[in-house]
Amino acid sequence: MVKNDMTAQNLRSAYAGESMAYQRYKVWGQKADEEGFENVALLFDAIAYAEEVHAGNHFAAHDNVEGDFLVAGGGEFGLGTTSENLVGAIEGEEGEVEQMYPTYSIVAKEQGESDAVRSFHYALEAEQIHAKLFRNAKEHVDNGEDIELEYVTICEVCGHTVVDGLPDKCPVCGEPSSAFRKFTK
Repeated sequence: MVKNDMTAQNLRSAYAGESMAYQRYKVWGQKADEEGFENVALLFDAIAYAEEVHAGNHFAAHDNVEGDFLVAGGGEFGLGTTSENLVGAIEGEEGEVEQMYPTYSIVAKEQGESDAVRSFHYALEAEQIHAKLFRNAKEHVDNGEDIELEYVTICEVCGHTVVDGLPDKCPVCGEPSSAFRKFTK
């Protein structure tokens, strides 16, 4: 059970942010598909699932603390072109990588909250990959072309994301390849 209120608040905030990212990426993926960027749509869909994994991990690390909480979670809003939506995705992922998860991790470590530390670590590792993938997608979209990919695999335990590959075991959480979910066109 989370014993420290600051870590509990951070878990709730991260849960809210990841939940919103999930929904936002589903909507932005539909827009990419409408604009003819089928592979960018696939990328949004797969990464949406990774965000769902992160939200679930944060919820579980909260250890069933009950109550009604006002939960603040940062999130990009708006529906633009695929290029504009990718800017929002990049900014959101980079904010998590550069600000949110490093800070939340420090607090959780200081407070001895090992489940929260693990959950934040899993998300941080995946978000770094997501930011890179979205930056690459934006470069392609801005050149009027779709990205090249056949499939994306997501670790169902930590959200680790791999394009056109499947590791023998997850490099982040150590789960076997059978723990990965494959997303294809």
